Amino acid sequence: MNTATNLIELSIGGMTCAACAARIEKKLNRMDGVRATVNYATEKASVSYDAPVTPDDLVATVEKTGYRAALPPPPTPAAAAVAAEPVDELRSLRTRLWVSAVLTVPVIVLAMVPAWQFTNWQWLSLTLAAPVVVYGGLPFHRAALVNLRHGAATMDTLVSVGTLAAFGWSLWALFFGTAGMPGMTHPFSLDIGRSDGAGNIYLEVAAGVTTFILIGRYFEARSKRTAGAALRALLELGAKDVSVLRDGVETQIPVDQLVVGDRFVVRPGEKIATDGTVTEGSSAVDASMVTGESMPVEVGVGDPVVGGCVNAGGRLVVTATRVGADTQLAQMARLVEQAQSGKAAVQRLADRISGIFVPIVIALAAATLGWWLVSGAGPTAAFTAAVAVLIIACPCALGLATPTALLVGTGRGAQVGVLIKGPEVLESTKRVDTVVLDKTGTVTTGRMALLDVTPGEGEQRAEVLRLAAALESGSEHPVARAIVAAEPDGLPPVGDFANVEGLGVTGTVEGRQVLLGRPRLLRERGLVVPDDLVRAATDAEAAGRTAVLVGWDGRARGVLAVADQVKPTSREAVRRLRALGLTPVLLTGDNATVARTVAAEVGIDEVIAEVLPAEKVEVVARLQAEGRAVAMVGDGVNDAAALAQADLGLAMGTGTDVAIEASDLTLVRDDLLAAVDAIRLARRTLGTIKGNLFWAFAYNVAALPLAAAGLLNPMIAGAAMAFSSVFVVANSLRLRRFRPVA
Repeated sequence: MNTATNLIELSIGGMTCAACAARIEKKLNRMDGVRATVNYATEKASVSYDAPVTPDDLVATVEKTGYRAALPPPPTPAAAAVAAEPVDELRSLRTRLWVSAVLTVPVIVLAMVPAWQFTNWQWLSLTLAAPVVVYGGLPFHRAALVNLRHGAATMDTLVSVGTLAAFGWSLWALFFGTAGMPGMTHPFSLDIGRSDGAGNIYLEVAAGVTTFILIGRYFEARSKRTAGAALRALLELGAKDVSVLRDGVETQIPVDQLVVGDRFVVRPGEKIATDGTVTEGSSAVDASMVTGESMPVEVGVGDPVVGGCVNAGGRLVVTATRVGADTQLAQMARLVEQAQSGKAAVQRLADRISGIFVPIVIALAAATLGWWLVSGAGPTAAFTAAVAVLIIACPCALGLATPTALLVGTGRGAQVGVLIKGPEVLESTKRVDTVVLDKTGTVTTGRMALLDVTPGEGEQRAEVLRLAAALESGSEHPVARAIVAAEPDGLPPVGDFANVEGLGVTGTVEGRQVLLGRPRLLRERGLVVPDDLVRAATDAEAAGRTAVLVGWDGRARGVLAVADQVKPTSREAVRRLRALGLTPVLLTGDNATVARTVAAEVGIDEVIAEVLPAEKVEVVARLQAEGRAVAMVGDGVNDAAALAQADLGLAMGTGTDVAIEASDLTLVRDDLLAAVDAIRLARRTLGTIKGNLFWAFAYNVAALPLAAAGLLNPMIAGAAMAFSSVFVVANSLRLRRFRPVA
């Protein structure tokens, strides 16, 4: 297999259906060292290529195929990228649709209501229908001509041939037949009547089909913009300008001019311009736009902050650590765009079918025409049935089935904190039956917290905690921080603070010599340690917690138990994962006692503990060898290999970049319930894709025989074809109503 050394994303213009995308993809993949996927919905081609192929060669190949291609523009700030997004195409399409609709309505009404067919009504119909066929249908005719020059046939070929045939037949009947005679009338019918055709016109078919298809195209184009709104919203989250400190002076500059190492000011109410580290000040930061967390996060000197979050408190000075495309916000947007530009296996199947569908339909239309003529039904019946076959078979619904669902599903995922890296993962979510959960940072918070205080006989819990927290306020140890966090206010000062290596700490609080640490420390300093406190410490250790004793005035006064705290939602998340048909497995490098305690708390039966980082991938591989389809949820560098090995990798967005890059799904929220949402959304999106494909196939399979049998008027066939596209788009847009369980 050829290993690609370069990746590029081309913007493709001129595509009008999935068959166009299939054709461009086929041409690109014929180039040596090139692998490409072309997405009709996003109008982009993701291409990997080796030297000596150049981007210009790729563009030239696309243009030789009859389409437009453009290289990616240089990096621009998010605001410019959003502003530069093409809207002219949608505006032009809307204008073309309105003009066609206004002119088509009277043509259809006159054809359907014989009582209104006044003298020479047919010539008014011609006057109104001609601009619709020529101007309204111009995109279809142009695309059909381009593809014809390259020996290809697409959906536009069907539309162009069908409408021009109906219009041409009408011109012949008007100028050379009897249809142009004053006083000519003909009834409107949904079935096919036998006639010589010289007195019949099909202007309503030519104009009506063109307008109906324009309606479908317009809703398709609008749905692309609507479904991709989450990506644009992500880009718009970022700040536009920033006050940077240069030589101690604040200077207002555009965000895209920031460089790593710049110090910039963030005032209350302002957005943080880019990812960085706080170097001055403290504040509460509202990260809800990026992480979905409703509670502001307290930050101070040394704390990292994410671009796009809002400073809700005091003035901050931040040193930029990532700018431009490297920021978390840009990475999130890139993940969404990659997902929307990718290809699922079901989509590749649909594209292949679309690519061969058009020639088959044209052959079927020709066969229909020939059969009706041979059967003696007359040219009108034969022609009408053949045109109905051409119109009813337009595979736009087939081509839209997967892209629209992916666009909406991945866009909605971004809004609820689930980033789907590639649509290929959707199939994985369906077959996964086991979910391996990393303990620290995934099931638990990854931070020490005080869980219990056991006072000695005659002691008050509050007093034990107050003096212990006062002493530990002089230490930076994780256990110390957990104790201080449980009693942060009104602590007396500590004097003569000293750290006793490996045993604990000592100091003077309110004139008392206070000691905190292992029983050995207290005994060595002459303090009595009662048996009940020894038992309490032993029980805490047996439960997987870290136990420390605190004492003063010659006696141990209490036991404090500290542990990595289980996240409040982890138990509910495990229950919901089981409800999705998944068997949870807890995987950790911690000792078995701690692992079993956490597993029991959240409801997990299978525990794999004391695993080295390098062994995690082996555990996943072993489970796969047992016939299981494995999902892995983790957040650290040591989880990256296991995430990549798993059939489905889910990374906590608060974790490391390595883990995120190795995963298939990124969970922006630091909450295991987000994993439930990710699997639910991915499965819902896959189900929508399959539903869309079913209805698109069923529609074509059912409608083609009816059209060939002469049971469908071409105008009704066009309306039904357009409706099938609108149905697929509407069905996909239902994914926007997805609600997270959190």
